[in-house]
Amino acid sequence: MAVLGSQARRDRIEELATTTGLASVEELSNLFDVTASTIRRDLAKLTADGRLARTYGGAMALTAHPEASLRQRTGEGFEAKRAIARWAAARVRAGETLLLDAGSTVGALAHELRTAKDLTIATTGLTALQELSDIETLHVECLGGTLRPLSQGFVGPLTEAALERMTFDRVFLGTDGISPEHGICEADLRQTRLKELMARRAEHVYVLAHAAKLGRRPFHAWAKLPPGWTLVTDAEADPDLVSALRARSIDVETVTGGEQ
Repeated sequence: MAVLGSQARRDRIEELATTTGLASVEELSNLFDVTASTIRRDLAKLTADGRLARTYGGAMALTAHPEASLRQRTGEGFEAKRAIARWAAARVRAGETLLLDAGSTVGALAHELRTAKDLTIATTGLTALQELSDIETLHVECLGGTLRPLSQGFVGPLTEAALERMTFDRVFLGTDGISPEHGICEADLRQTRLKELMARRAEHVYVLAHAAKLGRRPFHAWAKLPPGWTLVTDAEADPDLVSALRARSIDVETVTGGEQ
């Protein structure tokens, strides 16, 4: 990285809030090739200006990253999401029972499944329901509960109780971020608990996430998935992050626009 002036460096540090959520002095010092004391001065200035929030242990919590609505997220990485959705739809076989999460990428998968036949599809997401509600060749189950308006998904004890009464061939999950160390990230602990339960009810577990989600830590609620799950992302994924995920026995599929 080219050496940046102090203002440009501080702007870049703040920008990282949208991708990582947390940064240590050591990490930032290495990233910008400056001394730790320089980074501490940057962070002190950003904190004084109200652009960062301090946390314990020497790490700096970047400004809280507001949860985007599903409508806001739908346009992000649109072509990548379509490619991921097509790849996921091609894995599905007639006669299977599927579980679809809420989220824009899983919603894109639901759109791809509109032409399928002989499937049972349960979902916690309004987007999937809207895509599939008029398809007479599919059997659709809604796992109701408490609706989160931002994610357009159902969560809570009623959702979990309904989930306990079914098993699935495949589950397709969305996420706000993925970390090799922590798992998959969401804004709400109810979401992460539900994703863990969803993963336990299915034989094959897929997480659908375009490349920008890899390495993101925008929130502090995490789901730990059972070993053997598959991340489906696009070809822009950071090779180092892909390698780190594979080192933890996570299958990673990177797809391009025309791949199925």
